[in-house]
Amino acid sequence: MIRVLLADDQALVRGGFRVILESQDDIEVVGEAADGREAIRLTAGLRPDVVLMDIRMPNVDGLEATRRILSAEGAPRVVILTTFDADEHVYEAMKAGASGFLLKDLRPEDLARSVRTVAAGETLLAGSVTRRLVERFVRRPPPGARTELGDLTARETEVLELIARGRSNAEICGALYVSEATVKTHVTHVLQKLGLRDRVQAVIFAYETGLVEPGDPT
Repeated sequence: MIRVLLADDQALVRGGFRVILESQDDIEVVGEAADGREAIRLTAGLRPDVVLMDIRMPNVDGLEATRRILSAEGAPRVVILTTFDADEHVYEAMKAGASGFLLKDLRPEDLARSVRTVAAGETLLAGSVTRRLVERFVRRPPPGARTELGDLTARETEVLELIARGRSNAEICGALYVSEATVKTHVTHVLQKLGLRDRVQAVIFAYETGLVEPGDPT
């Protein structure tokens, strides 16, 4: 059973999401928080697998709550809820380790599927939307700055670049003519060597170091 905590200052939104999620046999809503402070407290006490986190909340906002929750040992996966498809706060939350974001007007079936995806350890990279979000808010390196890629091999650097361009593992397989198992191994090594949590942070890292630049063709 996937345990979910809902954090949103609008009771109507929380209620709607609860109804949708609890209609699923494999998902349980274990709690609701009306602000970030309550979200932090309930996460520590209830130990959910996934937190659906609104950004704009009173007291402690969703961005700070995300940072605090993800800094704890055994942290759950955090997914940002937003009514905007290009919000700087969403970008900052993803940079802090959130596993992606969802627009609040998504379809009910997409909500449940997204929760399952994140609970399984995957990330929600919404293709062109995520790319546009990162390109809008990325902090570009100064001209001539050297890209810090740690101990990445040439092939691992290629994989990182393709991740940043929004390619799936299957698409990376096709581009590099290697097996999916090999791609998964490269992705794991990239994340470990760079100290990154997941593919979302890998995308941000690639842009912020200048490996991929906004406006580069996909």
